Amino acid sequence: MHRRALFALAGGTLAALAGCAGTGAATGSASASASSSAASPSAAGSTSAALTTTIGLTYIPNVQFAPFYVAETKGLFAGVGATVKLRHHGTSEGLFNAIAAGQEDFVIAGGDEMLQARASGSDLVAIAAYYHSYPVAILVKDASPITTLADLKGRKLGVPGRYGESWFGALVALKTAGLTEKDVTIVEIGYTQQAALGTGKVDAVVGFVNNDQVQFELAGTKMRAIAIADGIPPLVPIVLATTRAYLTAHPDVAAKVADAMLAGVEQVVADPAGAVTTSASYVPSLKQKAARATLDATVKLWTTGSGGVSGKLDAAQWAQMATFLHEAGITDTVVDTAPAVSNVASR
Repeated sequence: MHRRALFALAGGTLAALAGCAGTGAATGSASASASSSAASPSAAGSTSAALTTTIGLTYIPNVQFAPFYVAETKGLFAGVGATVKLRHHGTSEGLFNAIAAGQEDFVIAGGDEMLQARASGSDLVAIAAYYHSYPVAILVKDASPITTLADLKGRKLGVPGRYGESWFGALVALKTAGLTEKDVTIVEIGYTQQAALGTGKVDAVVGFVNNDQVQFELAGTKMRAIAIADGIPPLVPIVLATTRAYLTAHPDVAAKVADAMLAGVEQVVADPAGAVTTSASYVPSLKQKAARATLDATVKLWTTGSGGVSGKLDAAQWAQMATFLHEAGITDTVVDTAPAVSNVASR
């Protein structure tokens, strides 16, 4: 299954990381992926056999990757034990293609899409949380008569397509409301949420609170976001993942990469204005107002309920997700989540 068009406009109109890239079944990589090559002393800085490890950022440069930009700029990867490279995906590149091919050692991806890939034979392993809240919601105009999920009955619901986080979120929303797909009219609108809702083509859209809702409001449209579940949805948001082969070969590097990512998140949360400034060096034509609005919305996803920064993954939530994805027909079986999760971060 392939996903694309995460960002409405590359130069500063920002989209949800969770909606960013395509899932493809990633197969196990070599025990030490091809990108984990030995670097020369000059490239590595000191040792003659230092690793080079590559982190896949799953779309074009964007402020939602600010923790990685900050980590690189401020030397937070210095103690990892490898030369760290950031690699942005192209506009038509599958989410897991590069890591399956050994071009990347880590990837930022939705936990749900990662588990879907495991159902197809991937050896991907989530090693740290990147988001702590699922970013998908049902979005309606502020004046809409739709105030609860149950109000979707008989309405037209716009989705980018029947795939990825948006679709998974839509299915959770319907289940929460006690509805089925037959109770609503599903309209596949691609990434045209603003136009579709603005012209009345649909009554509500499935979108990302740190992208679509932000873009609506920047355009002057007051919006409401309706949560897809009464509590924590049975879906795991964005995680830092690697392959089982790489984790086995380089456990210390994996743990330190996770910790460096979290240190980057912490610095972004503490100084969002500085993070936008740092991101401007990575993101061509970054628009300050839109970037800051997106960053402010994303901070709520990066942090825990108490406002802290943590990489801890909840095994129970993963098990619930495996059951839901199977019941929803996304996976053929209930995927065993025990080998899919390894909490390597120190916090």
